[in-house]
Amino acid sequence: MARSLVLFAILLGALATLAASGARALEDPAKLMQFHNAPQPLPSFEFADGDGQTLSLAAFRGKVVLLNIWATWCAPCREEMPSLDRLQAALGGADFQVVPLSLDRKGVAVVMAFYAEIGLAHLPVYIDDTGRAAWDLRLFGIPTTLLLDRDGREVGRLVGPADWDSPGAKQMIQSFLEREYSQIEQCCSD
Repeated sequence: MARSLVLFAILLGALATLAASGARALEDPAKLMQFHNAPQPLPSFEFADGDGQTLSLAAFRGKVVLLNIWATWCAPCREEMPSLDRLQAALGGADFQVVPLSLDRKGVAVVMAFYAEIGLAHLPVYIDDTGRAAWDLRLFGIPTTLLLDRDGREVGRLVGPADWDSPGAKQMIQSFLEREYSQIEQCCSD
C-alpha cells in the first residue's frame, strides 16, 4: 500500500513537472543541480538490466554515475532521454556511466520499445518494475537525477527534466571527474 502511494505521488510530481515546464526548452542541469555539503550514503536496492540480470548500484563502484529515475509514461522523462543518450555517448566509459533506471511496471519490453522508437543507442536498459528504488530514494517526482561519486554516494540531486548534453552539464561532469568533491560547487555555481 505504501509503495502504491509513493508511485501515485511520483505520478503527481511528474504531472506537476510537465505542467510547469510547458513547451519551454530543457535547462542546463549545471544551473539546477542541488549539491549536498557532503556525500550522502544511499540505501541498497536491486533492479534488473535489459537481460533480466539482477544488480545494484554497487556494480558501478569506481565510476561517477548519473542515476536518472524515469518512466516511459512520463512526458518530461521522455523529453530528456535523448540528451542523456548523447551525454553517455560523449562521456561514458571507464570513469563515467549514465544509469537510466525505469520505473515502468510493464517490464523491460516497454522500455526497449521506447528506446527503439526514439533511437536511443548509447544508454543501457535498467528497470525497477517494483517501484522500490523510488521508495528507497525518497523521490518526490520524476524525472529525478542523482549524481553519485565513485563510492556510490549521492553528491547532488535534480528533480525535473534537464538538457544533459549541454556544455554546462558536460563541464559539470568533467569537473567532477577531475576534481575532489569539495571543488565541485566552485566549478558549477558560476
